[in-house]
Amino acid sequence: MFKKLYFLIIFALVFSCKTGGDKSQTLDIEESEIYDGDLEISGETMQDIIQSVSSPVEMAALVKDIGVQFSNKYLAPTDRVDELTTNFRQAFNLGIFGADLGYLNMYSKTANVIEYISAIKKLADGIHVGQFFDFTTLKRLAENSQNLDSLMYLSVHSFNQMDQYLRDNNRTSLSALMVIGVWVEGLYLATQVVKEAPHPDLSERIGEQKIILEKLIIIVENFSKDKQFAVLLEELNKLAENL
Repeated sequence: MFKKLYFLIIFALVFSCKTGGDKSQTLDIEESEIYDGDLEISGETMQDIIQSVSSPVEMAALVKDIGVQFSNKYLAPTDRVDELTTNFRQAFNLGIFGADLGYLNMYSKTANVIEYISAIKKLADGIHVGQFFDFTTLKRLAENSQNLDSLMYLSVHSFNQMDQYLRDNNRTSLSALMVIGVWVEGLYLATQVVKEAPHPDLSERIGEQKIILEKLIIIVENFSKDKQFAVLLEELNKLAENL
């Protein structure tokens, strides 16, 4: 199963900062402003699905609990964040960096945290939710190793606020992209760790993601009239066939 999940890595590479410098290797999608339109599922159902996805720290917490050491190689690089100029990419990568921030916080890697909260702030400003990401306070907490619990709490709280604001203001598509970004990066972390340090708890958690994936597909189907979401839906369906 884990070999088949390699597709997930490719998926993350295509949609995130992990892409290389050759633009021919990225998806050729005409970027457009995303509009939610009329939701074909209720807002309550949408909220239930989104809340069923792990928070930015849950997968990292499991990895740490089973005794796996921290590694920078699992993190998405932030050096190309300025190239993420569309709402689609900004929201998706906001989720990816959010998961990475959770991983850094879980292992108390405060030296790297500021780099990621800076990238997150840029992306949050890009989709007009930066007011919910208290960069100044987070930076101050990151610089003091005695405030790690507060740093983790405020990080997760900020993401929850951004997510709620987007859904409350008819921008559920961007909320969905954030959640999918968190999920993709969390599963990427799990599939990479389990190859190097097999553990039954981690294998079980990976297996459980098929149910989550089915729910995410339901969300993405709702926005598939948008070309960007149509491509995303196609890739998620391919992944579902291989899980």
